[in-house]
Amino acid sequence: MSSVHIFNVEMTCEGCSGAVERVLNRLKGQGVEDFNVSLPEQKVTVTATLSSDQLLEVISKTGKKTMYIGKQ
Repeated sequence: MSSVHIFNVEMTCEGCSGAVERVLNRLKGQGVEDFNVSLPEQKVTVTATLSSDQLLEVISKTGKKTMYIGKQ
């Protein structure tokens, strides 16, 4: 069953948000169903069957400071 997870990601430019989009795109069909990256809000919303810990690990690989906010 999928859940909607919200993360606060320190993104300062489109390159930062692009990096987050790239790592999440790689998981489309492998647990990630959909995601939305908001650069102005520095927020990433992910609909996935993966756990918040798994998603946090993936997003953190971009090198951006990432914090799990909670489920929607």
